[in-house]
Formats: sequence, C-alpha cells, structure tokens
Amino acid sequence: MRKFLIAAPIILICFGVAIGEEFRGLIKKVDGDKITVMKGKKGDAKEVTLTVVENVKVVKGKFNKETKKLEAGDPIENGLKNELFAKEQRATIVTNDDGKVTEIRVGAGGRKKKRNNN
Repeated sequence: MRKFLIAAPIILICFGVAIGEEFRGLIKKVDGDKITVMKGKKGDAKEVTLTVVENVKVVKGKFNKETKKLEAGDPIENGLKNELFAKEQRATIVTNDDGKVTEIRVGAGGRKKKRNNN
C-alpha cells in the first residue's frame, strides 16, 4: 500500500503534463490573437478556436520529400495580418504545451490534379 501511495502522485504528474502538437488544418478566420481552424479529416473535421502567442512564427511551408512533411520556409510579411489570411488557408499548426499556437506553416500540401487534355 505504501508503494502505491508513493507511485500514484508520480504517475498523475507524468500523465497530467500537456504535450505540444503539430497538425494540418484549414485556417478559416483570424481575429486578433485567435484563429479558427478546421482540424481533422474531411469526414470528421471539427472547428476549433486557438490562441496565438504574441511572437508567433508565420512562414511559407516547404515540402520535404524525405520526411514528407511541410517544414518552415521564408517568413510571411506582416504575419497573420497579411492579406493572405483574408481567405481560408491550409497550414500546419504547431502548438506549445499550453495549447497556444507558436508556429504556422502555410502551404497547400495537397496533390495536384492531372489535367485531362481530351
């Protein structure tokens, strides 16, 4: 019983620690320090509102063929105030342990459709 009493708080602390996240989403709206994002796959996507840190890093994404991930590229001028965010944008969103957005990598990341030249 004594071992359990010692182990229980340690286990709770380990599982209670929040972990930052990186996910793809569709930025639908930017409002000050808040962004509204469609998170998840098309069939079960959910709209979430996230808070952005004051010094958020907003960059163009560059696709890395080796890792198959969108990596940080050149910074976007004026960050979230750029006219690019006047319409919906696909992006990779990176959050910290508190769930606040620390980095946004803008990029389509989708497959290009082949043209039918018939």
